[in-house]
Amino acid sequence: MRPDNRNYDELRPVKMTTNYIIHPEGSVLIEMGNTKVICNASVEESVPPFKKLSGEGWVTAEYSMLPRATNTRNKRDISKGKQNARSVEIQRLIGRSLRMAVDMSLLGERSITIDCDVIQADGGTRTASITGGFVALYLACEKLVKDGVIEKSPIKNMVSAISVGIVNGKPSLDLCYEEDSHAEVDMNVVMTDKGEFIELQGTGEGNTFTVDELNSLLELAKKGNEQLNTIQRQVLGI
Repeated sequence: MRPDNRNYDELRPVKMTTNYIIHPEGSVLIEMGNTKVICNASVEESVPPFKKLSGEGWVTAEYSMLPRATNTRNKRDISKGKQNARSVEIQRLIGRSLRMAVDMSLLGERSITIDCDVIQADGGTRTASITGGFVALYLACEKLVKDGVIEKSPIKNMVSAISVGIVNGKPSLDLCYEEDSHAEVDMNVVMTDKGEFIELQGTGEGNTFTVDELNSLLELAKKGNEQLNTIQRQVLGI
């Protein structure tokens, strides 16, 4: 059995609380099992230099983990004088993924930054950040429309992400930390609600894997992302 007695193809309990923080244009607390991430979307009336005079906007992300989000305390980046390399890699993934949700020409020359802060970690923090980050991004875009800043929401499709892996020889969906830490194969799958892939991150951690095993993992990820899309729609009322 899995550590939390789930079926191999079952998500952890998922909960999203919108407007969790009152100040950002979009905010959500996403909980996937014991993993909890606050995702805030902030709008700025400016764009990076390479986007100036393009008529297009930009979406980016930042990611961090509170010092005691894990079993032992992690030092804050500021105490080390530089940003954690893992955090940089993850926030780039989040930014790439969420840009696929937006028609930048409809956003206009403004930026939306998605801040993803992990307050409790039990595996799947990057995938939860993407899934919750989309909800925060959607809410921010809806506020821009409501406030008359833009005429039409630039959201062109939904985005979600889920982890899959081979644990004790069994393809499994949505790995908790205990599973992820000793998985033979570990993969993160980012998809749109149209069933299209945005990014695949797959690694043979303790073993190689076959094409058939890869296909099994992708089918599990597709199922998981479809379920996440359903929850996103319910939360957003769309």
